[in-house]
Amino acid sequence: MDISTSSEFSERDPAQRANSIAEIYTAEPVLLEPNDIVRGRDNISQTVDKLLERFGPDFAFVPVGQANGHHGLAHLTWHAGPKNGPAVVTGADVAEIVDGRIARLWVLLDTAS
Repeated sequence: MDISTSSEFSERDPAQRANSIAEIYTAEPVLLEPNDIVRGRDNISQTVDKLLERFGPDFAFVPVGQANGHHGLAHLTWHAGPKNGPAVVTGADVAEIVDGRIARLWVLLDTAS
């Protein structure tokens, strides 16, 4: 199971992002961010739109290594920032996997500077 955040969280084309989200997430996924809980594929896509708009056209999320998991739980470390530039935020995603798709995704941001 690939829980890579880069495919859906860096995709700027809404139609391609919707396809990625439909492939990776269950029908009624929940995204748990530090300051918000986002329910449903369309709302997750809108959240991505807001992030990409906020950080600009060169901003991208990049997985660090491979996702690791078993028994319905997966973990992926990532960083984000301008393409070919330094990371401005790092974190990890922890996912509950149901029938091979993400049902719930916790976004954990690193708080150290």
